[in-house]
Amino acid sequence: MTDHSTPNLPSRSFDATEAFYAALGFRRDYRDNGWMILNRGRLVLEFFAAQIDPRESWFSACLRVDDLDSLHADFVKAGVSEHDRDIPRMGAIRVEPHGIRIFYLIDPDGSLIRCLDNSYQP
Repeated sequence: MTDHSTPNLPSRSFDATEAFYAALGFRRDYRDNGWMILNRGRLVLEFFAAQIDPRESWFSACLRVDDLDSLHADFVKAGVSEHDRDIPRMGAIRVEPHGIRIFYLIDPDGSLIRCLDNSYQP
């Protein structure tokens, strides 16, 4: 399986969103006043302009990758908080009860990004 993602996420500020994700290795593909597309190789995140309270966001996306450990290490290097009440924040890699390896990232706008290991076979 190859790395891929399935997003459409809100952004209160494209400048702030782009800076946050740039630290995680994402680069701009497209941007206008209402839409922005960022990529990290085959991982693509798309953002629409929106006024949203990050603590009330229900938006989410999945990033499915072949090398979850490297992705997590890169995000740790970017200095994302691991404190469980901060926004943004991220968690450690863990194994869910059904067997998939995963870690979570909450972005500055409160969107939940689930980072999943492609090696899981149910």
